[in-house]
Parts: sequence; structure tokens; C-alpha cells
Amino acid sequence: MSSTSLEPTHLATCWERVRTDAPLVQCLTNVVAAPLTANVLLAAGASPAMVDNPHEAGDFAAVAGATLVNLGTLTDSTLAGMQAAVRGAAGGGTPWVLDPVAAGALGWRTRVAHDLLAMSPPAAIRGNPSEILGLAGGAGGRGVDSTAGPEAALSAASALARQHGCVVAVSGPVDHLVDAARVVRVPHGHPWMTQVTGVGCSLGALMAACLAASEDAMVAATTATVALTLCGEDAAEEAAGPGSFATHLLDALASLTPEALAARVELR
Repeated sequence: MSSTSLEPTHLATCWERVRTDAPLVQCLTNVVAAPLTANVLLAAGASPAMVDNPHEAGDFAAVAGATLVNLGTLTDSTLAGMQAAVRGAAGGGTPWVLDPVAAGALGWRTRVAHDLLAMSPPAAIRGNPSEILGLAGGAGGRGVDSTAGPEAALSAASALARQHGCVVAVSGPVDHLVDAARVVRVPHGHPWMTQVTGVGCSLGALMAACLAASEDAMVAATTATVALTLCGEDAAEEAAGPGSFATHLLDALASLTPEALAARVELR
């Protein structure tokens, strides 16, 4: 498997559509990451909607451009909203993204992740290596922290991709994205991206925005990964540390053009 079928122009087209179409992205995410997630989507040109209650989540998912389900601060109440959203997404043909935070490390949320996957296959699963290993039946990591590298999770990611007919994105120093036929490695980013709460969670939302802009889930997931990691590199050049990095990350996303993305991206 290789990335040879993916070209920078494909990613640029997806990014341009996010900019011009302003897709409506429903975010059922954790309370720690919600503000940054909304701001990342706004900076990218998308329209965030944090509709997560069980009374409205299903109806909203049916009309949204895409939906993110992030298990970070999972409760019985938020679970009911997530279940409604997945049902609504399935009924409305809305692509959705699963971020299985701490899967494998904690039993209840691991079961929840599997139950949601059984309800309707997502367009993409995004997690760190330990979460992907945990979702595939491994032990998981140390809470939300990964104890494995992306290469170690590649076989598990491929198995999940085949099982659910989706893209699986494994975050790390080099991001790995797989579907049933392709593997793409994205070697961009900066270590400060792991020192700001919510950056990884925001990537899941950005993938949802790109899924609303492309019929190819691999193109969408790769575009989101490339955009965020390239902007991480730009932000690190301007920032003095993780605090100012978050601000500069949003500025970089707002100014990233499709042409710059295509010119700078490296795919392996």
C-alpha cells in the first residue's frame, strides 16, 4: 500500500472547498477541547456547532455537513447525545468522525466506542497509537497519553480500516493514515502541538470539515492533517512557547492558502 494515488492538488482542492463552502460541522467533544476546536474550525473557514444534547443532536447530525464524536469527557448524558448523533448521521448520510479518547485504557469508554462503531461506520477514526491499538483489542495507553508509536499501530489501523470501511488516522511525530488500499505518512508538525490541550481533538473536527468538502475520505483526512501540522510548524516559528503557540496556530490556519498547502506538503 502507498500514497501514490494522492497528489498535493487533491488536498488543495479539498482545502479550497472548506474555505469557500464553510461546511457546518457538529462537534460532540470534550469540555477541555471545545473552545479551541471551535476556533480551529472558524480559522479554517468552517462553521462549528456544539450541539451535543440528546434532544437535538440526532436532528442536527442529519442536516450537518459532518459530525465529530469525541469521547474525551464521556458521561451518561453526553453518551446519549452521541448515540443520537450517530443515528442521525446514518439516517441523513452525514459523514462522521470518531475520536476514541483513552480507548483500551478504560473499559467503559472502549465499549462505548465499539457500540458506536456498530451503530454506523464512521468515515474516519482518529486517535493516538495507543488508542488505535486499544480500539483494535490491545491494552491501550496511559490515560490519554500514548505509550506506542504510529508504526506500531499500523497493522491495527489497517485492520480497523478494513473492518469499518473507513480511514484510520494515527497521530504522532509522523502521522499515519490508512484505508483499505492506501497508507499515507505526513511528516509535518511540531512538538508544541502535544503541549496545548485540544490540538489533537481539534484535528478530528478539522477532518470532519474536510469530509464535508470531499467525497474521498482519505483526501479529507490527509488534508486536515497536513493543514494543521503545517500550521503547527508556522506557529512554532512565531511563538515563544506553548501559550503563544495556540494563538499563532489559529492565525496560521486562517492564512493558509490552498496554493501554499500544495507547495509545501510532503507525503510519504
